[in-house]
Amino acid sequence: MSGTDRSRQAPLPPGPAVILVEPQLGENVGMVARAMLNCGLTELRLVRPRDGWPNPTAEAAASGARAVIDGVRLFDTTKEAIADLHRVFATTARPRGMVKTVVTPAEAARELRAETAAGRKTGLLFGPERSGLVNDDIALADTLLSVPLNPAFASLNLAQAVLLVGHAWFLAGDETPPSRLDSGGAEPASKAEMVNFFERLETALDETGFLFPPEKRPNMVRNLRSMFHRMMPTAIEVNTLHGIIVALRDPKGRSKHGGRNPPGCSKKKPPG
Repeated sequence: MSGTDRSRQAPLPPGPAVILVEPQLGENVGMVARAMLNCGLTELRLVRPRDGWPNPTAEAAASGARAVIDGVRLFDTTKEAIADLHRVFATTARPRGMVKTVVTPAEAARELRAETAAGRKTGLLFGPERSGLVNDDIALADTLLSVPLNPAFASLNLAQAVLLVGHAWFLAGDETPPSRLDSGGAEPASKAEMVNFFERLETALDETGFLFPPEKRPNMVRNLRSMFHRMMPTAIEVNTLHGIIVALRDPKGRSKHGGRNPPGCSKKKPPG
């Protein structure tokens, strides 16, 4: 799914470091870098990468996530990689027989945000592709992080795991409304424009005998107005509705205008 807009680049707020312990394939490291930048994370640390570093295949797989690739730091041990961190979450998909709190990505993100806001440095620990973290590395972490998935098939590749956890981090600080109307820059119709349309529509419906019998007319009018208000039309759309009314009332007159706006309708042009 494409959606990169480089004109909207801005400094990213601090986030947890992503630590990959003994990653095996350069391609996987590159895809992790891409997933990280998708979620606003830029600090990637590698512990004994099998294929070495720098790695051309990682750079290719990163698909432009240079902010991550260029800042990669190498470590010989997991202890060294997390030495400057105050809180570490270790990802795992299976029980470890240790007495440790296990959280979901959403809860980990909430706690990570709180730690970051308090000025403390945090990290997310991921193990090798084939086997995951060993228990000695797990023991270095404060908290375990497990992604709820189909228990009969819970295996994730490395980039998928980083993306799921990173996206939870991103959502915890995101203020995007759950729903919005994309009007393409068109302004919503004013109440005056709406009332003008209602009155013309109701006049046309009276002429056709639709608003009958008289005792039901007030309720029918209210229902029609409520329906159009729910649509939240733009000024351009209301102009189109005016044209429909005129065409239905006088189709021959409409043809005389050659498709132009009939008299009495707004002549606003769409933006751009």
